[in-house]
Amino acid sequence: MESLTSASSTSTLLSLQSKFSKPRKPLVGLTHWVKPKLEVRCVLEAMNNASAAAENDKEVKLWGGRFEESVTDAVERFTESISFDKELYKQDIMGSRAHASMLAKQGLMSMSDRDSILQGLDEIERSIENGEFVWRTDREDVHMNIEAALTDKIGEPAKKLHTARSRNDQVLTDFRLWCRDAIDKIVARIRHLQVSMVILALKNEGLIVPGYTHLQRAQPVLLQHLLLAYVEQLERDAGRLLDCRARQNFSPLGACALAGTGLPIDRFMTSDALGFTAPLRNSIDAVSDRDFVLEFLSANSITAVHLSRLGEEWVLWASEEFGFITPSDSVSTGSSIMPQKKNPDPMELVRGKSARVIGDLVTLLTLCKGLPLAYNRDLQEDKEPAFDSVKTILGMLEVSAEFAQNITFNQERIRKALPAGHLDATTLADYLVKKGVPFRTSHDIVGRSVALCVSKGCQLQELHLKELRTISPFFDEDVYEFLGVENAVKKFSSYGSTGSECVASQLDYWVTKLEIK
Repeated sequence: MESLTSASSTSTLLSLQSKFSKPRKPLVGLTHWVKPKLEVRCVLEAMNNASAAAENDKEVKLWGGRFEESVTDAVERFTESISFDKELYKQDIMGSRAHASMLAKQGLMSMSDRDSILQGLDEIERSIENGEFVWRTDREDVHMNIEAALTDKIGEPAKKLHTARSRNDQVLTDFRLWCRDAIDKIVARIRHLQVSMVILALKNEGLIVPGYTHLQRAQPVLLQHLLLAYVEQLERDAGRLLDCRARQNFSPLGACALAGTGLPIDRFMTSDALGFTAPLRNSIDAVSDRDFVLEFLSANSITAVHLSRLGEEWVLWASEEFGFITPSDSVSTGSSIMPQKKNPDPMELVRGKSARVIGDLVTLLTLCKGLPLAYNRDLQEDKEPAFDSVKTILGMLEVSAEFAQNITFNQERIRKALPAGHLDATTLADYLVKKGVPFRTSHDIVGRSVALCVSKGCQLQELHLKELRTISPFFDEDVYEFLGVENAVKKFSSYGSTGSECVASQLDYWVTKLEIK
């Protein structure tokens, strides 16, 4: 057809050319213009025919009774969520089991239909776990894929499963169950990192390191005290997650689209069966709320920031300038061009990946900020940030524990570095306070003592008593019991301080709490 049309057009143009001697070139050009135009029309017709044929082949949607046309391929591709929400398959099947059992108990389906549904769901779950299940984009999401597969498998009884249930409450049930499981995994990883840090502390008993404020040397601290500071932060991280878990552990199932149902369902039965505390009280809130995942991603973000700070500290300490730690080869990488390099890349990536976790939270906050009640399709976009946040934080925790188990503190290098910075200055001020000198006065006296050291190029403990007494008559022979980093650390005695006895007590607490043997 195309060739005939093109030949006819060319013949007409040639006859026109024979009547006019000028201009010939534009008319020749016209033949080149007409042919593509006709080809485009033919291509469009072919595309329309193919599209019509594809529509005839499409499976009728489970919600398609009111519709006369199928959605276009572009809309189907844009709106599908099966590419990521199939992650919820296990929770979806759990929810369906509980729902089917409740419907049977309430007389909304027969016991034999329930048994067929439960058996079919078991077979589908095995198929998914064996990698045999075919996820279909035209079935949109995890819920429709499983329900349609169940219908293919057992027939009419499967059509009763969606009684008194909407995808709105179904997806929230799945998602809350998934987040609950994810929290349990993250808390377990936090515990593992805490154990790794406590064991690292136990291996380095008595090692004093410089403590920093403003990244400037401040006071001497026991390394164990510093490591336990991160253990304390991680404990709060676990606590936030467990608090979040308690608040999210309420069931939306049976809230339906937004208004509940007039059918005699038992929401308390399904709530108990799924391990929830209770059903959510308000059906509109049940299907529109995303507080539980916002709180979850917020807790993850705080954990990520703590891990990033740990990563930053260890990256600095592994540098040649500090030289305080040496990571083993098993947790280091090299350079493609500089053969001498040994980089603490895992902790650099921990520091870097914190940005992803924070970004996931910001994505979800932005997603929710302008939504009216109740459910809106925008909320389909809540899954991927949550999945990414959990995957990333689990990886960060795992590699941080791995790094902690494979580093060595360079004790000799640290000892040689300790004298710089007059780390015992604050302890010297405390000495004067014990002599009855007001703190502001003692602060000034010690400041002038440090200035003398700077001019002489020496440490406070190297000053002679005569030199100290030129600054203040309150200095006496016993002052040297307060000078030097070892003496300074011994003088710390307040609860929670870096004093040896206090740190030993902290260690005992964590060894017991974390059941370290």
